[in-house]
Amino acid sequence: MATRGALLIAGGAGYIGAHCCKAVAEAGFVPVCYDDLSTGHRSFVQWGPFVSGDIADSGKVADTIRRYDVQAVMHFAASSAIGQSIVDPQTYYRNNVTGALGLLQGMREAGCSSIVLSSTGAVYGEAGRDPIPEGAAGPAINPYGRSKYMIEQILTDYCTAYGFSASVLRYFNASGAAVERRIGELRDRETHLIPRALMAILGHVTDFAIFGTDYDTPDGTAVRDYIHVDDLADAHIAALERLLGGKAGGTYNLGTGGGHSVREVVDAIRRETGEQVPLVYRARRAGDPPVLVADPRLARQELGFMARRSDLGTIIRSAWAWHQTAHPRIV
Repeated sequence: MATRGALLIAGGAGYIGAHCCKAVAEAGFVPVCYDDLSTGHRSFVQWGPFVSGDIADSGKVADTIRRYDVQAVMHFAASSAIGQSIVDPQTYYRNNVTGALGLLQGMREAGCSSIVLSSTGAVYGEAGRDPIPEGAAGPAINPYGRSKYMIEQILTDYCTAYGFSASVLRYFNASGAAVERRIGELRDRETHLIPRALMAILGHVTDFAIFGTDYDTPDGTAVRDYIHVDDLADAHIAALERLLGGKAGGTYNLGTGGGHSVREVVDAIRRETGEQVPLVYRARRAGDPPVLVADPRLARQELGFMARRSDLGTIIRSAWAWHQTAHPRIV
C-alpha cells in the first residue's frame, strides 16, 4: 500500500517521540527516526527506519532528509529535566538551542521547510493565570523553559526570513503510555511524578518525595495539567496535516484545561493501583511554579484537537500497565 511520504522524527526513540512515530505510521506516513540514543531506546523504534545521528550535525540531517525524501520534520530531540537544567544550564543551551540550529540548517540545506516543534508549558514561568493562554509566555524561570522559548523565537525568524512553516506545540505534563504496553516512560533517572510514584511502588525508586507543601494552592502542593501521551501524538498529526495542507502554522497549548495537585495525583495512584505510595515531604525545588494549567481553546479551534484519553484514571492505568512490564516488582 502506498504511503503518504516520509517524515523525519528527531528524537523519535524517546518517550514522546516514539508515541508520535506510532501515530505517524497509523496516519499513513513513514516515520524516519533520527536519534543519537543518548536518552532514547532502540527498542522503541518499531514503525520505520532508524538513523543514528546528532541533530547538531546539519550535514547528516540534510543527507537523511534527501535520502528518504522527507517532506516535514517533527522535533522532539531535547534535554527536558527542569532541575538538571538549573545545575547544568550549559548542557541545556547546547543540546536544545545549538542542536536545534543544526537541525534547522540541515533542513535548509535539503530544501525541507515544514516543522512541528515540541515545546513546553515551562515557557510560561509564573504566569499567574489559570488557565494560561498562549499569549502569556515569559519570562521562563528555569534554563529548560528559556531554551525552549529561544527555539520558538528562532523558528519565528526562520519563517520570516527563509519561508519555513512551523507549528509550536507547548505540552503541559505528558503522561501515560501506549495501551498495548510497547512503549512508555523509561529513563535512567526518572524525574516525573507519576512514573516515580509507580516505580516507588515497584521498588525501583527509594527516594520518592513530594516537593513543596506550602504553595499558594488549595492543598499546598503544586498543580499541573496532565495530558496523555497518545493525545499529544494526535495533536502532532493535526498540526502536521494543517501545515501540509498549506495553512499557516501557529503556537498551541496541549493540555486539558484542568489541573491536579501533587497530592491529588498520589491519591489517584493509590486508588487505581490498590497500592500505597511511600511518602516523604521535602522543600520546594528551584524552578517549579505553583500552578501550570493550559488554556487549550486555540488548539481546539484551529487544529480540531481535544484531549480524549487524559482523565487521570486512564493516564495512571496505562502507565501502571507499562511500568509493571518495564520495571517488574522487586521482591
